[in-house]
Amino acid sequence: MAVDEKVETRSTKSSSNSISEPESSKKIQQEEEDGIKGEIPVKVIGNKDRIDPELAKYATGEIIEVDEKTNHRLKWMLYRRVLFIMTVTYFLQALDKGTLSFASIMNLIEDTGLQGQEYSWLTTCIYIAILIVEYPINWILQRVPIAKYLAFNILAWSTVLALHAVCHNFIGLLICRTLLGIFEASCQPTFVIMSSMWFKREEQGVIVTVWYMMNGFQQIVGGVLAYAFTHITSGPLKSWQALVITYGSFSFLWGLVVLFFLPDSPMRAKCFSEEDKKLLVERVRSNQTGLQNKTWRKDQFIEALKDPQVWAYALVAFLTTLPTSGLGAFANLIILGFGYSVLQTQLLAMVLGGYIIFCLLSSTYITKRWGHTVIVMMVYVIPSIIGTIVLLSVENTSTATQAGLLMSYYLVLSFWATSTLSISLLSRNVGGQTKKSVAVAINFIFWAAGNAIGPQVFQDREKPRYFTGFAVHIVCYAVLLGVLALLRWHFIRENRKKALYLAERTEEQDKEGAHAFDDLTDRQNPNFIYIY
Repeated sequence: MAVDEKVETRSTKSSSNSISEPESSKKIQQEEEDGIKGEIPVKVIGNKDRIDPELAKYATGEIIEVDEKTNHRLKWMLYRRVLFIMTVTYFLQALDKGTLSFASIMNLIEDTGLQGQEYSWLTTCIYIAILIVEYPINWILQRVPIAKYLAFNILAWSTVLALHAVCHNFIGLLICRTLLGIFEASCQPTFVIMSSMWFKREEQGVIVTVWYMMNGFQQIVGGVLAYAFTHITSGPLKSWQALVITYGSFSFLWGLVVLFFLPDSPMRAKCFSEEDKKLLVERVRSNQTGLQNKTWRKDQFIEALKDPQVWAYALVAFLTTLPTSGLGAFANLIILGFGYSVLQTQLLAMVLGGYIIFCLLSSTYITKRWGHTVIVMMVYVIPSIIGTIVLLSVENTSTATQAGLLMSYYLVLSFWATSTLSISLLSRNVGGQTKKSVAVAINFIFWAAGNAIGPQVFQDREKPRYFTGFAVHIVCYAVLLGVLALLRWHFIRENRKKALYLAERTEEQDKEGAHAFDDLTDRQNPNFIYIY
């Protein structure tokens, strides 16, 4: 738990928002001898051997206290630029990935001759691809300009999506869906990193919710657009072909916007002034999770593999995405099975998206207002259990049961709040860049595994009620509650241990964040407090 290496030079807070110049030529001469000749010499805060060189240009010198007015200005500056681009990008990614669900009731299955479990495999193959490429992607993300890498993947996946239109059989669709999974795999890991890079810990819960709730918003917009495309009944293109070409073309154009307008980091943000870059770095100093470091550290890799919280996040991802993927891929088929028409099903999917957004926003508001994130996560699993039990036990025999089953299906999606809050905990509670990249990789490997298995538990022979699928979901929810209870107990125990440690070693207390950018893990940094 203790910090391994001592800080070389400590500094106190400055009431000024500018970097102090060196006071004597003697200092300049000494700093030039230390290897920064030719640059403006600055006083080093933290361990200069561990701070990322690019970050060091903005994170050394006097620690700056960002006042409330300046912080508010910077925050809204990020909302308009970074968060807006992140949100639209995630919306398009969710919309592009969800096209298969809408296309499934637009005669795609009949037009391409899909049989048996082949439709399920078109969802599963995406996540098998993600399973394979997830760790290499996180390794790459620690080393490349992440905004440019994200833009490349957007351009690639949009092209692949449009190419779905030329597929006329299972093999063609399987190849396109697999490639779609490979290129879309970078989106969520990139956003987890960006959320912690640009925003303060207390802001990250809201930030993650804003971009993650685009999963619900795409259900609303996707339902409207699919309803419109369903009316295409003549011409050279089938309705589902027109759908994928339109979505792919728009996403490609957006990829160009991301390429030219999304900055890679606060240090590389040409759209901001040098003074604002410095302030953007300083405002996240209190996170104690670091900001950027391209050095791979073996000790952090090993620590990530041994840390219970990393595996808890992974299990939460698996236990929530297994139901999510099945419910997502089969959403329209399940609703259609309740006795609604194709057009009614497209429109009812919009309500589903609205309920998802409600769950995400309400859970985020509660945790921001009263805290107790893990308890809130547990509470939002309970409606999912109730809704699933109804779907298992009630048969559709009348108009009343038809409406009741639909309401129960909506209720099942409550656990989406748990999934979102888990990602925000990972973003806030894991320190050290190598450890975070490993934690994110493990999380999304389990996320992909759950998504890959999810559609397979919905057996074609059991439609429209899918007993096996919903029974598996009940087991997932029960195990999920146990994992969350253990995670909360773990955080309480770790925080108590850190408090006792600092009480005995007051000299290691770092209230000003002098070590914040030393690339220390949450365990190596005794001043790191877990949020739960």
